[in-house]
Amino acid sequence: METNVNITSSYITLGQLLKEAGLIDTGGAAKWYLQEFAVSVNGEPDTRRGRKLYPNDSVAISEVGTFVVTKE
Repeated sequence: METNVNITSSYITLGQLLKEAGLIDTGGAAKWYLQEFAVSVNGEPDTRRGRKLYPNDSVAISEVGTFVVTKE
């Protein structure tokens, strides 16, 4: 399943995307979430909650789906 995440700024961090997608309740939970679940950005594994995501970046999360960053 692919879901678009619209942003109004030039980028969003991986932690913010997890919160926006409803996968975590607070930004502080991002570190734990990224250690527990396999997350890849544009096909490469990544565990940095501060990773900047730009329009057209794709985030795949095992057992959840794929999120694509889009710009309004």
